[in-house]
Amino acid sequence: MEPRLTDQVPAGAGLPETPPRILLADDDPVALMLLTRQLKRAGYDVESVTDGTAALQKVRERFYPLLVTDWEMPGLDGVSLCRAVRSMQLEGYVYILLLTARDSKDHIITGLEAGADDYLTKPVHEAELVARLNTGRRILNLEQSLRGAIQENRWLSITDSLTGAFNRRYLMEQLPREIDRCCRYRRALTVITCDIDFFKRVNDSHGHSVGDVILNLFADRIRKLTRTTTDWIARYGGEEFVIVLPETGFEGGMQAAEKFRAAIESTPFASSAGELRITASFGVAAFDAPDPAGAFGIDALMRQSDECLYRAKQSGRNRVEGVRLSAAPLLSTSVA
Repeated sequence: MEPRLTDQVPAGAGLPETPPRILLADDDPVALMLLTRQLKRAGYDVESVTDGTAALQKVRERFYPLLVTDWEMPGLDGVSLCRAVRSMQLEGYVYILLLTARDSKDHIITGLEAGADDYLTKPVHEAELVARLNTGRRILNLEQSLRGAIQENRWLSITDSLTGAFNRRYLMEQLPREIDRCCRYRRALTVITCDIDFFKRVNDSHGHSVGDVILNLFADRIRKLTRTTTDWIARYGGEEFVIVLPETGFEGGMQAAEKFRAAIESTPFASSAGELRITASFGVAAFDAPDPAGAFGIDALMRQSDECLYRAKQSGRNRVEGVRLSAAPLLSTSVA
């Protein structure tokens, strides 16, 4: 059952297990010492500075989920520091607690409008300081959970649920970026379209559940032979996949495709129907150092790769066909 908002929540529930780092900024050495002691007693990892300029530099160098800053400081004051932090692109949300001796409504509103999440009037009471920071930690925890959910949803939207490879949507979004980058900087790029040979026979003879296992194992075997930092694989549809190899020219692309082909052919795929021998055909389209003026679009690149795959199928399957893309006439190559 989903918990109701009115349910009682134990004190401290929803807080991260480990208190996050705090950056503390205060130009008063006595106040800085007392606040540091209080925060460390509460279990926080505290770094302190004596002015807003130094605090801003610290934020640029390292991420601090919590920032506790005095209002009145020489140079960059607390309100200006809040505005500066809010204008930055950081890896996560920074919860800002503003300390001030000014307790008028106008001053409080000014601080909150500058980007502070909460405020405390000086002198600071230790129990209230810890309680306000616990509130901040709960907000940070919720923000982190929301960020994780968004990232998970994004990941689910661009991956194929069966094989774990990227899906067609991701391919059509990301491949144009890869093409643009390689043309702009005259870098190599290889696109390989591959298709499991006679896959319909697998489904007809053993059922779609076995076919799904083969698709999953096929994608996994290809993935293990690619570079994790640059290469990626997408399921184009049915039993057809596209492998994108940035920084890889025609010769390297042909070698990679042959490596994939041999790996698929050499070892049977284990399934509930027993070990099944599978082969695949590969079509390679590659740039070595493209001329930006004659750049191929995604449709043209995919068409060239598909045509090479078709030739591989027509030539007997379980083989690699490729084309080098350049301003010169296309050079076709085949590997049995």
